Amino acid sequence: MKELVIISGKGGTGKTSVTASLAVLADEVVVADCDVDAADLHLVLNPEIQEPHDFISGHEAVIRAEDCVGCGQCLIRCRYDAIEQQGDGTYRVDPHACEGCGVCVRSCPVHAIDFPDSHCGQWFVSNARSGPMVHARLGVGAENSGKLVSLVRKQARDMAEQNDIPWIIVDGPPGIGCPVIASVTGASAVVIVTEPTLSGEHDLKRVLGLTQHFQIPAFVCINKWDINEAMAGRIEQQARSVGARVLPRIPYTTTVTEAQIQGRPIVDDPASPLIETFKEIWKQLCQHV
Repeated sequence: MKELVIISGKGGTGKTSVTASLAVLADEVVVADCDVDAADLHLVLNPEIQEPHDFISGHEAVIRAEDCVGCGQCLIRCRYDAIEQQGDGTYRVDPHACEGCGVCVRSCPVHAIDFPDSHCGQWFVSNARSGPMVHARLGVGAENSGKLVSLVRKQARDMAEQNDIPWIIVDGPPGIGCPVIASVTGASAVVIVTEPTLSGEHDLKRVLGLTQHFQIPAFVCINKWDINEAMAGRIEQQARSVGARVLPRIPYTTTVTEAQIQGRPIVDDPASPLIETFKEIWKQLCQHV
């Protein structure tokens, strides 16, 4: 079983469009959307949800107003300014500021603070046009995105093993933070989608540094390469200098925008000028991963 993670140094490089196209071209594949903070792969693959699950992670303090004596011990000890005093002298917890550390729970002399599990979002097992799909939606302002990413990947791996599916294709988050690290660690390879711009070059260096640190084979694919051919060549040279393989370039075309508007993968249109490009990208990945 091979796990291919598609990532990018920043959002908007075309990472999800590339993921959807490769998933459609693959014969047997489990798709996982690990960009849980801003999941959008479902907009292109149109999955039919089979199993919805709640994502429970961490805790959230809740003060019972009827039992609060207004001593203020929770206010004194909270380092996150999550405790607010109300007009009647009692206190309440701001759920958006609470970090779930539990200090207020332990310091309350009358035990007036509950500490229930925190509902942080949902994850789903679905059937998409490309096959089985695992995806998730993190709650607004919710924490533990890295933990949810790990959960999505585990479910995708379990599904692939149970059904003897040889490939997992993961739509990873942008950047180099915790969700990205949770997406790429232990993967067979990563594909970094970038653009021929100064910011694209800068962000690519950071992502390549991350893949080198975790010793993960990296492939680099330049999207919209023809908007700056000189920069595209420079980026490819830098990628090769650190041991990354360079995949076929993707040119700029309005058919990508048209496919997005229609909510379908780029390779759906038999007249698309990008079909052969994506077929060659997938061919090279199958040969080298």
